[in-house]
Amino acid sequence: MAPRTFISFAGFILLIAGIFSPLISPLGLINWNLFDLNKTFGIILLAVSISGLAGAVLKNNPLIKFAGWITLGLVTLVFIAAVMKVSTAFSFIPFPKLSHTLSGLIRYRWGWFLLFAGTVLALLGSRKTVSIHPAGK
Repeated sequence: MAPRTFISFAGFILLIAGIFSPLISPLGLINWNLFDLNKTFGIILLAVSISGLAGAVLKNNPLIKFAGWITLGLVTLVFIAAVMKVSTAFSFIPFPKLSHTLSGLIRYRWGWFLLFAGTVLALLGSRKTVSIHPAGK
């Protein structure tokens, strides 16, 4: 396996691990992964990352690049949605200070690092290397 294909392969493995790792810890009681946050995004992201993993195994660079960009968009969209949801999670409470305090108790976990690192590695591995030597010489 070529080194850049292996980088993409490792990126998609990290992405799949990030899907099942804790992303948000509400009030410090439990940990939620992507399927607990939004099952539809979890299934779509898992399917796209598995297709990118298959592209890495089959050395199909356009499929790796397509899956990498789609996963980057989906992970970014899920992160923005999670931030917006956390900031308005306790907006039903009529006391703004209490609402802000309770929203501050929701913590982001280490799974976000895996998701973003996996997408970046998948995209870095799909880059084409440019030779500085002219062809035929």
